Amino acid sequence: MNSDFMDALTSIEKNKGIDKEIILEAIEQALITGYKRNFNQAQNVRVNIDREHGEIRVFAQKVVVEEVFDARLEISEDAAKSISPQYQVDDIVEIEVTPKDFGRIAAQTAKQVVTQRVREAERGIIYSDFIDREEDIMTGIVQRQDHRFIYVDLGKVEAIMPLNEQMPNESYKHNDRIKAFITKVEKTTKGPQIMISRTHPGLLKRLFELEVPEIYDGTVEIKSVSREAGDRSKIAVHAEDAEVDPVGSCVGQRGQRVQMIVNELKGEKIDIVRWSEDPKEYVANALSPSKVLQVTVNEEEKMTQVVVPDYQLSLAIGKRGQNARLAAKLTGWKIDIKSESDAEELGLYDPNAPLKEDTDLHDQEGFGDQEENYTEAASYEEEDFEK
Repeated sequence: MNSDFMDALTSIEKNKGIDKEIILEAIEQALITGYKRNFNQAQNVRVNIDREHGEIRVFAQKVVVEEVFDARLEISEDAAKSISPQYQVDDIVEIEVTPKDFGRIAAQTAKQVVTQRVREAERGIIYSDFIDREEDIMTGIVQRQDHRFIYVDLGKVEAIMPLNEQMPNESYKHNDRIKAFITKVEKTTKGPQIMISRTHPGLLKRLFELEVPEIYDGTVEIKSVSREAGDRSKIAVHAEDAEVDPVGSCVGQRGQRVQMIVNELKGEKIDIVRWSEDPKEYVANALSPSKVLQVTVNEEEKMTQVVVPDYQLSLAIGKRGQNARLAAKLTGWKIDIKSESDAEELGLYDPNAPLKEDTDLHDQEGFGDQEENYTEAASYEEEDFEK
């Protein structure tokens, strides 16, 4: 090696961000192994690379002893003193043993080490970049797929999307551009592995952050998300400022903001509901688009009993129980839904009884009469925008 090689290492240090000293130390260690293997030597050696000119020298390290039993590892006290009078027993003497043709071996070894270190450094940089993007959203291009994964190019690295993270109503083709949620970033022997998802609730949250400036700047906060990917989702939003309408902010003028998200999710229905500290109000909102007459709360069991009009029972429960299931996930409360007539028969609801402030939401001020849906929510799907 020569000064040109040292200049090349300096260039790598600047361009790749790899400390030149770390590379040189790695080359020195690799040359020790190369020396022992190619020259069939078992002695202890040290390799030194001149940091200015790149000159390589190999030194055998021997212990000073009174009587030599292994000349490869030991040197007599008299022989050591002939080199320098200062040597004493148990000192280490270094004797240069650089082979004449060691330059060829050194060049091959240096090339391998530098290539390996550059590859490791690039992988480390990619990992550092993407570990900060975990639980974030990125746009990628579909490259290929097999029976287990879809492979998506994210620019510097190829991410994988398992079957269970793919939306059931989507098909992916080569060169399709998709937005995906990064669920996990791991270090592996082959470099960083990026796992992505199209079904994760976090994808819906990040899409709203992209489309709604009020969410991005913190004016409106997403409190909770529940999702059955490709079919229906619910999102609860809240604004500390009473003058800000969190639901309206997410919907946008003529539904433009939420329409962008519905389009991105290939027509997935989205219910946007107003979050509330009051579980009665929150649960009632979460059951949108169904109307709710009464909510009774059991704090100990974290359960609510909901009464809905007879004609809206199936709407409240939803297809295969989906609406009630998503509402329960969104609020964190168990929800037992009963029709108005069943609740009356069981003595759980009396439309003619005086208002019970702690349980009955029927005809409360601000929520309208029985013919109106009091829940502050908006439900959107692709058909809404075509009308």
